[in-house]
Parts: sequence; structure tokens; C-alpha cells
Amino acid sequence: MTGNLSDGSRESPSSSDSPMDSDRSGKARGHNPDVYGGGKSDKSIVPEKSTNKEQSAESMEGRDSTFENAVETQPVRAQTRKDGRPLLPGSRGLSGIRQAAIRDKSLKFNNLYHHLTLDLLKASFLDLKRHAAPGVDDVIWPQYAIDYEERLVDLHQRIHRGSYRAQPSKRAYIAKADGKQRPLGIAALEDKIVQAAVRTILEQIYEVDFKDFSYGYRPHRGAHDGLDEVYVEIKHGKVNWILDADIRGFFDNIDHTWMMKFLEHRVTDWRILRLVKKWLTAGVSEDGKWSKTTVGTPQGSVISPLLANIYLHYVLDLWVEHWKRTKGRGHMFLVRYADDFVVGFQLEATGQQFLADLKERMAKFGLDLHPEKTRLIEFGRFAESNRKRKGSDRPETFDCLGFTHICGRTRKGHFQLERRTAKKKFQAKLEAIKQELRREIHKDIRDTGKWLKSVYDGWCRYYAVPGNYLCLSRFQDALQTAWLRLLRRRSQRGKKLTWGKFTAICNRWLPNPRILHPYPEGRRARRLAVTHLR
Repeated sequence: MTGNLSDGSRESPSSSDSPMDSDRSGKARGHNPDVYGGGKSDKSIVPEKSTNKEQSAESMEGRDSTFENAVETQPVRAQTRKDGRPLLPGSRGLSGIRQAAIRDKSLKFNNLYHHLTLDLLKASFLDLKRHAAPGVDDVIWPQYAIDYEERLVDLHQRIHRGSYRAQPSKRAYIAKADGKQRPLGIAALEDKIVQAAVRTILEQIYEVDFKDFSYGYRPHRGAHDGLDEVYVEIKHGKVNWILDADIRGFFDNIDHTWMMKFLEHRVTDWRILRLVKKWLTAGVSEDGKWSKTTVGTPQGSVISPLLANIYLHYVLDLWVEHWKRTKGRGHMFLVRYADDFVVGFQLEATGQQFLADLKERMAKFGLDLHPEKTRLIEFGRFAESNRKRKGSDRPETFDCLGFTHICGRTRKGHFQLERRTAKKKFQAKLEAIKQELRREIHKDIRDTGKWLKSVYDGWCRYYAVPGNYLCLSRFQDALQTAWLRLLRRRSQRGKKLTWGKFTAICNRWLPNPRILHPYPEGRRARRLAVTHLR
């Protein structure tokens, strides 16, 4: 090794040999004392050459290491939570991806794999749900957390040397409001960790590309933002017709070939694409039997919502914007939440033409509109008067994100868009609560009261919108009735629990209904102001 020794035991070269080494203090031409430490000595480095004699007292030749880091590290500029964990989108590398995506909307990213760091895997693991159901590996979060740092180091090494293998998703079913069952795919825990990390990386790109009328499964957006948009457009816009559309079996019919083509529009890193392909083709395991998947993505996995948004971004969102510019007439709006979307039109002919072209567009990419849930109805400020002039009944209603939208009137006779909790959602939730009460019939009344309070608070946090007070009160009454019947049924005494005594119990545990959400106009205006500031 070459260089200056701190003890000066090595003969210094002459000035004619190396003019840069003529001054040991660092003041020679090209040296900066502030950078090179003003001639400070270095720490020892293991020498490459041993002494000539084995028993010689001569020390081995060597020099000290520099004060700088041997490997230049990237400074951490991420904001942190209160518990010290980093906020993923704030790291320097990920913010650099976002800035590059903003600068060039046609840029293709071919070097993303190195962002799958150990810190990102740790943060992804800590952000997973603690009590989620296990996949085919039968590993739950608390078990993995015992020595998760060592496990994640091994996982990180397997990812970067190419030995990581995706496991099949475990098939499970949940009951739907119409009596059918919705298939879910539960991924293994390590697959969830890697999927969450890849999702964080891809979100930096696609959150720049996604349209403003897409609200499903996106950061800083939710169902109420989409509901506010629908409310404002119908109440204040030129909307006379509504297309309430639903894609039948969307997650189960995503074409893998088209999915990979859409990803390649922005991502050309073959290692990231290979990971996504592994998850798509890993298959499903049901009752111990593995089956191959050629289409679809498991609904319930971590990466599936993002892939669904990417798929519909190219299949629907960009196409709707182009269709509106080329064929659309009159006012028109679109609000999409995952595979459910609502389109408003000013003219009926525009709506009919759009629906016909939409069916052709969906069929091209292996999708199909649900025949029972997709319909074009007359709805809006003038729908009631127009239908009355034609001799028809009141305008039809439509469901959107758990609410039934109704054309109503204020006391002064002005148009009012009313939103009520959808009947299917109301009955399905109430039936699920009754079944849970029957299973916990002998549980302590205080524990049952705490649980019912949490259920009702969660219900109100979503459904407590202006104008929906009556449904909140009805749901509270239904909970009280179900609870009272349970307590009377489990009593072994002749005396029954009266409504007077039971009212005191309800007043302690079940809060009174109240509206928690602001009016849509104000919240939508604040959201748009924040969006423009960004």
C-alpha cells in the first residue's frame, strides 16, 4: 500500500517525483487542510506485506486508515415517527424517484432494485397488521417479531442474490351482502414484507401518474374524498344522468400479460418486474391443494390494490380522458374507487354512447361489466321535474361506497342530495354483530359493552355524514335491542331485565349518535387547496 506514515518511518519522495506530496501539512497544491484534516495522522490498517524475518523485532509495514468513512453512505433525511421509525416516503432515495417521475412523465426507471434496503424491509414489517391471518407458512406477526432483525437480514440477502421465492396464497372466503362468497388470497408473511417494500417504491412513480379522480387505496385519500366529489358534482354541476358501474370479478380477471405491459411503460428494471411476476403466478393453496393462476391477482394481498390501480389507470382512466376530449358532449365527470366507479353526464345520448364504448373497451382487456350492478339512470337537480313531466315515478337511487344517494328536497323546495346508509350494508353489519353476540353470550357485560362501543364508534366514523342522523339512530336502536334480547335469554331467574334498568347500561356504554363529518363542499375545497400546494 502507498501513502504517508504518521511516524515518518518511510522515506518521503522527492518533490520532483510527486509535487502533491511536498507538504505534509496538506497545504500543497491541490490539498485542502479542512478536507484532509490538516495533516492529522491516520489509524492503523492491516499491512499487506509481512516482515522478512519471522523472529525480527521489526514491526510489520502498514499505515493508518483515513478519518473518512471507507464507504460513502447516503445521509438519512427521513422524518421519523414518535417511536423512531422512519416515514418511508420521506427518505432521500424514494423522494428522488418521485422527483424524477415528476420531472419527466415518460421516464422509464431501470434501476430500482437497490432501493429494497434492509431499513425499508424493517419499516415494511413494522407497518404490517399485527393480528392478520397467517398464510401457507402458518407464521404470524408476533412469532416473526421475536428475532425479526436476523430474519430480515436473511430475507434481504435472499432477495439480492436471487434466491427469494414467492409462496402460494392461502385461499379464504368472506361472505358478501348478496349471499355469495368473495375469494381472498392470504400471502405468507415474508411475501407481505417484500410486497409492502416494492409497493412503497412503485408508489413514488405511480402516485405522480394517477389521475385526481382515482381515490381507492391511495395515500392521503379515502372513500369520503370520493363521496365528496360525487356530492359536489351532482348538487352543483350540470349532471342529469348517472352511470353506476361495477366490474364483475375484477381482481380475478386481471390479465397477466397486459399487467406486465402496463408496468413496463414506467418500470424497466427486470428484477422488480420479476418479483411482480412471481407474485402473480405463485398460485393459490386451498385445503392443502395447490392450483396454478394464469389470470388475476389475489384480492387481499399487499401489492394487489396498487396493481389494480395501475391496470385501471391504463384501461379506464386514460381512456376516459381521451374519450371525453374526442367524443364527449356536455358536462361529464368520473369518480373511481378501485373497480367501482360513477360517471355523470349532462346528456343522455352521451351516456348511452359511453356505456356502449366502455363495454368494448373492457372486453379488449379481459374484463366485463356486471349486468345487474351497471345501469344508466336519470339523476340530478332536474331529474324529478323531468320525470314528472314525462309521467314517470321519482328518480331512481344508486349506491356508492356504502351510501344510497337519493334525489330529495329541502323544506324550501330546493334540490338536496340525500345520502343514507345502504340497506345491504346496514343489514349485513347488524347480522354479523348478532352472531358475535351469540358466540359471546356468557361474556362479562362490561367486556360486551366495551366491544359494542368500539363497533358503534367505528360505524359512526364512516357513516356519520350530514343528513344521515336517522340511520345512525336506527343502528343504535338495533344494537340495543339485540343486546337486551341476549341478556334476557341468558338469565336463569324469573325476573326479566326491564327497559328502565337496561337504559342505564346503554347510557354508559353506547354513545348517542352525532354527525362527525363536515359538509362535502368545505372538505373538498380544503383538499383541493392542499393538493395544489403540493
